[in-house]
Amino acid sequence: QVQLVESGGGLVQAGGSLRLSCAGSGRTFSNDAMNWFRQAPGKEREFVAAITWSSLRTYYADSVKGRFTISRDSAKNTLYLQMNSLKPEDTAVYYCAADPKYSTIATMDPRNMDYWGKGTLVTVSS
Repeated sequence: QVQLVESGGGLVQAGGSLRLSCAGSGRTFSNDAMNWFRQAPGKEREFVAAITWSSLRTYYADSVKGRFTISRDSAKNTLYLQMNSLKPEDTAVYYCAADPKYSTIATMDPRNMDYWGKGTLVTVSS
């Protein structure tokens, strides 16, 4: 069974940091473009960050650029999102997703993702 399982969410004060992890199982994700999306209450799911095969390229939403860092450990089949200088508007459920159709680019489009985790909640208090 192919799975992506997120962890690391929680409650943090504004200005704080969290590190999210996404562990893959059932297949290797090392050749896939991997993504983080988030969905806040009452809003659509939005792109946060992406990373290509072998960490060749990274992509970030403007809202998180300079504060969040995406990385991957292919040997562990795990994706990470380091989130610093968190703001209340970062509050959302964060999802990792895999797009096996692309390796060297990221489409950043949730409609292209083949695999999704169930999400982890990040709450940033003011």
